[in-house]
Amino acid sequence: MQPTSALHGGTFLRDPVTLRWFGTAMIVTLGLASAGYLLGDGLLRAKEAERSVTVRGLAEHDVTADLATWTISYSATSTDLASAQAKVRRDTQAIEQFFDGLGFPDDALQPTGANVSSYTQNGTTQYTVRQRLALRSGDIARAQKAVAQQFDLVSRGVFLEEGSAMAYSFTRLNDIKPEMVAEATRDARAAAEQFAKDSGAGVGAIMNATQGYFTIEARDGDSGGWGVSDSPYKKVRVVTTVNFALE
Repeated sequence: MQPTSALHGGTFLRDPVTLRWFGTAMIVTLGLASAGYLLGDGLLRAKEAERSVTVRGLAEHDVTADLATWTISYSATSTDLASAQAKVRRDTQAIEQFFDGLGFPDDALQPTGANVSSYTQNGTTQYTVRQRLALRSGDIARAQKAVAQQFDLVSRGVFLEEGSAMAYSFTRLNDIKPEMVAEATRDARAAAEQFAKDSGAGVGAIMNATQGYFTIEARDGDSGGWGVSDSPYKKVRVVTTVNFALE
């Protein structure tokens, strides 16, 4: 008869089958224990990774435009084409004299186009000659003065068409971008620190960040439109989204 396993006098008698079963059971038990530890450690690390806060930072700078552009459009209409052309030439001379009197260099004002159109009504043909000039200058103060005195052209017989208004642009955005991004990031960290303070934590390193678009708008609202110049005073704005780790 084969020996059997039994508890006898505190002694555990083992046969080969029992030993294999026991060994398998121990391996499974140890495996489950190890898996439980790794799972728990992984959850702990995942929880720590989730300890972060995402905030937005804002930076705004008031700037003054460094480029003024003015597209000046004017026209003359007559039943005689030569008369309409002559009137446009006189208007062109008057406009050139106007800007010369304000101290603009000759090359600040350039022709950008001209066209002639006609229509016939009741057997009479009307000719319209249209001319466009463009002023481009970095002298913002002088450009503002020109806008303030633009109705002097009316006294010279020049009638500007709708849309002939000054526009101001800020072209040095790249010069202030780094400073503004840094400022927006500091603003975001300040917001993160307030969140962290409320939760009893500290703010760590930046985990990731996204820079928003830069916008340039009139500082005091949109003042553009016919007869009124755009404002040379601008507000540059950028918003960044930053994810900070919490400690």
